[in-house]
Amino acid sequence: MGENENKPEHKPEHKPKHTPDCFGDINTVFPMHDDGLRHSPESCMACSYKTECLRTAIKNPDGLQVQEEIVDRAYESKNISFLQRWSKRKYISKIKKQKSE
Repeated sequence: MGENENKPEHKPEHKPKHTPDCFGDINTVFPMHDDGLRHSPESCMACSYKTECLRTAIKNPDGLQVQEEIVDRAYESKNISFLQRWSKRKYISKIKKQKSE
């Protein structure tokens, strides 16, 4: 059996019919704060769509910026090497390019 045969198929999340206008907007639902980290606002914590909304925001092209920030923080804290950082950033760049086509 192949490696991918046992894995469940990933289905992309779709925006539910009645969602707030901020649904999936990375800068609204996961904004950068003064401490240099992203935090969800209190208003999002009470929302019934918060989990799906954050997942959607991270999967959007703007959400790849969050992945770059994570890689950069890992490099700055010496948790990954220069080559690992380069490789991960290159991969993220490739995904961004594919999504923009």
